[in-house]
Amino acid sequence: MDFDKLHLQYREQSLYGRYLPLGSIEPLLKKFSPFFTVSIAGSSVEGRPVYQIITGEGPARVYIWSQMHGNESTTTKAIFDFLNLLASSNPAARYLKQNFTFCILPMVNPDGAGYYTRENAGQADLNRDSVTLLQPESQILRKVFDDFQPHFCYNMHDQRSIYGVANTGRPATVSFLAPSYNEERDMNSNRKLAAGIISHMNRALQLFIPGQVGRFDDGFNINCIGDMFQALGVPTILFEAGHFQDDYIREKTRKFIFIALLSGFKAISENVIVDDDCIEYFEIPQNKICFYDIIYKNVKINYENKQIITSFASHYKEELIENSVIFNSYISEIGALEDFYGHMVYDCSGDEFTSFDGSKVPIIEQKADFIIGLNKKFVNGVEKK
Repeated sequence: MDFDKLHLQYREQSLYGRYLPLGSIEPLLKKFSPFFTVSIAGSSVEGRPVYQIITGEGPARVYIWSQMHGNESTTTKAIFDFLNLLASSNPAARYLKQNFTFCILPMVNPDGAGYYTRENAGQADLNRDSVTLLQPESQILRKVFDDFQPHFCYNMHDQRSIYGVANTGRPATVSFLAPSYNEERDMNSNRKLAAGIISHMNRALQLFIPGQVGRFDDGFNINCIGDMFQALGVPTILFEAGHFQDDYIREKTRKFIFIALLSGFKAISENVIVDDDCIEYFEIPQNKICFYDIIYKNVKINYENKQIITSFASHYKEELIENSVIFNSYISEIGALEDFYGHMVYDCSGDEFTSFDGSKVPIIEQKADFIIGLNKKFVNGVEKK
């Protein structure tokens, strides 16, 4: 398969940016109704529908869900790119539907998607509710699992731009996890199979984002849905869509998730996963919190009535304003920052910091609007030329 060409051809143009409320996907679900079985699996806390899509007639059953955290929309975009392919007459679509049956919940948390929050309208993290099942969305997710009886589970998420790939200085653009099924983090046949699929996806992605694939921490938490399904004996894979250079709206990252999906399905259908793939999985470098969005080096500040040369950093907060996600930069750390990288770095060459209110020292959580030296003006974290 030519993954790059397929994504260019089937990318869903109507889905763009980070804010994807329920209303953005409902017209697409209507469009897909002649091709797939589209139904309502249940309702959210506030009564919004949680949609289910079933397509394919193949023997391998794959359960995919996205946006259980409402502000994590990148994988939802990639899923609709994938659905566009499946609805087409492309030979790749026929091949996939002959080998797989897909059950997809594209938006598990429609209330959180509307409010652009991680939590649902009950202010609960659905990915910590797999045991108690107190939330209606968690109950839906589990009921569909029980009814569909999948052979594979794909748990689709976004991760913040703070994550890098070990100590390489590269962002973790895509990260994976074959979740643990017990406290000891043992490797049984199901977890090995999930790890092997990840190894094949990693190989495909290295051709597009070399050195920018990470492995998520595998600490066991039965309250997390992936750990629960792995413990129930179904090979489960966590996807984390992360930061690519200058791609805060994650339009490039969605392509890499699409590529990961296709390359993993290809490996499953061709039955090429072997024990050594599990070894390769553990060779994927682990995720590490080591990035700020912007670092300002060699800045003169007035600290406790003394002038010192140091560094400080700012980070973007995603704020929903008038149905758009705005990236507002706030000062987040002051100090040497020796073990951290910046997605953007300014060398201030010893020039003095002055905030717009005249302060000579950066204030944590203050908006990143300031002047360096005599005339270098920074607004929302970046220098205005």
